[in-house]
Amino acid sequence: MAFPPLKNDLLLRAARGEETERAPVWVMRQAGRYLPEFQAVRAHHSFFEICRTPALAKELTLQPIRRYSGLIDAAIIFSDISSV
Repeated sequence: MAFPPLKNDLLLRAARGEETERAPVWVMRQAGRYLPEFQAVRAHHSFFEICRTPALAKELTLQPIRRYSGLIDAAIIFSDISSV
């Protein structure tokens, strides 16, 4: 599968130790808990359902990026012991 070219690789360049024009700004999935759109999804889906449903996990991860368009460089999907 071919992926489209990246529009913003600032986080990846910084992670590789390359010099960047500024520090990247990123959020983890839970950083959106305060967003009304996050709360709307959570009102209909349990934590474990979201963890086990890629489309829901993706939606919650992208919400802060959409809301703060141009201000966030990346979002991190992560799993911890509570979702195993």
